[in-house]
Amino acid sequence: MAVTLHTNEHGQPVGFEVPDWQGALPPTAKLLPGRYCHVERLDANVHAADLFAANSTDSDGVNWTYLPYGPFDAISDYRDWVEEVATADDLMFYAIRDLARDQAVGVASYLRVALSSGAVEVGHINFSPLLQRSRAGTEAMFLMMQYVFEELGYRRYEWKCNALNEPSRSAAIRFGFTYEGTFRYDQVVKGRNRDTAWYAMVNNDWPGIKERFVRWLAPTNFDDAGEQKSRLSAGEGARAS
Repeated sequence: MAVTLHTNEHGQPVGFEVPDWQGALPPTAKLLPGRYCHVERLDANVHAADLFAANSTDSDGVNWTYLPYGPFDAISDYRDWVEEVATADDLMFYAIRDLARDQAVGVASYLRVALSSGAVEVGHINFSPLLQRSRAGTEAMFLMMQYVFEELGYRRYEWKCNALNEPSRSAAIRFGFTYEGTFRYDQVVKGRNRDTAWYAMVNNDWPGIKERFVRWLAPTNFDDAGEQKSRLSAGEGARAS
């Protein structure tokens, strides 16, 4: 793709103009309804028991390896964690409710919200085994993207993960994010070094990404056994979550 060079009065290269930019809006507790799931504001009283039960189906605890917290052996400990993050000032946590089960089976959040530049990150994604490799899980990510680009006016949507977390990296590519680089020695998590892989999409990418999601999520894309007929993106792993 050809890149248009913009220069100022001194002949120096500068970024393209963003006319009438007023910043983005903060995410709210608004319900994000879908065909297969609802993305709803995380509430310990409503969701903690369901989520603890769903997470307990991960009997080996592998879902917690790359997260900075967990696993939680007792529901009281998990509920305390939910109460803490659900009321944090710098996070907007959501529960993902599988409508077929009518149960919260995963979580995700917005974080690092930068209203003036129009950038926000999606993170703390924890899909229980009940949500992995499902239409509901894919739809939840679509609903969160659609909300930030179409209703809140963001220009940039970020995904970051442990560089060793191959399932997360594969999911980022499947969902349409572009790899932008790796920050070496970025964090210490659970006593171990973390290099962080950065991915992002921008508002100019969104129309094409949305079209692929809408096509994939259509009921006609699935056979009677629930298997996909066409993949969300070229090169993605079969049935990736």
